Amino acid sequence: MRSRRLGSALRRLREVARLDQQQAAEYIAGSKAKVSRIESGQVAARPGDVRLLLELYGIQDPETFRHYEQLARDANKRGWWLDYRVSPELSDYIALEHDATFVRTWQTVLVPGLLQTADYTRTLVESNPSVTEPDVVEQAVKMRQERRRRFEESGARYSAVVWEPALSDPMPSPEVHRKQLANLLETAARPNVTFQVLPTTEWAAARSAPTFVMLSFDGEWSPSAVGQETHRNVAITEDETEIAAYAHSFDQLRSVALNPADSQGFIADTLAAIAEESQ
Repeated sequence: MRSRRLGSALRRLREVARLDQQQAAEYIAGSKAKVSRIESGQVAARPGDVRLLLELYGIQDPETFRHYEQLARDANKRGWWLDYRVSPELSDYIALEHDATFVRTWQTVLVPGLLQTADYTRTLVESNPSVTEPDVVEQAVKMRQERRRRFEESGARYSAVVWEPALSDPMPSPEVHRKQLANLLETAARPNVTFQVLPTTEWAAARSAPTFVMLSFDGEWSPSAVGQETHRNVAITEDETEIAAYAHSFDQLRSVALNPADSQGFIADTLAAIAEESQ
């Protein structure tokens, strides 16, 4: 996935410079086929080739050089998530999530994955009839928490719109419910996190789009990939037209959702109501 991101970026820079693949190949003393494989992400570009290509394309910003050379170095680096039993599709998604600098998500019935407590995740996995082995449950919980920890440490921006029932509907355990909402309150107060609740009254908006996660990279505002969870994996799209449609949906959802302050107030009121019911 990193090779594909790097290749796509190099292709865009080449096109802006109005150069063809043959000219790029000659500059790095390679073949046109090599440049094609680099741009398609089939092979990882060497940092030295990246530097030469950036020079050819007229890039002068030292930070841009540093970033793309580092991306080339990291392209073949083994991801921590490969220590877990994950499918190739999920592995690709986690690689994108790991590198993201801005994540936006819309969820209807679940607390977003990167905001889940360990007990909440455990409850979800244990309720899945296809999961029968305790070690599978604990591995899923451990991996989710590791994803959350690493994302929080990255300092990436996070914006979530969540439909009200995901927070207010009863959960199997009131204790799990309380702890999850309390954790959400703490997380929503962080400066790099924006959390908004979509009220149940916004029925039409809630059904305007399926749940999804949009990922942006390199400090860019525009998303470059969208992930959607399936029963066992995550489907990823990088098609610009499709991504634009998801981005439009997210803007619409955000515009009719409660603002962040009112959303925190809703969570606090819901948490208080659960505490009263359990007494």
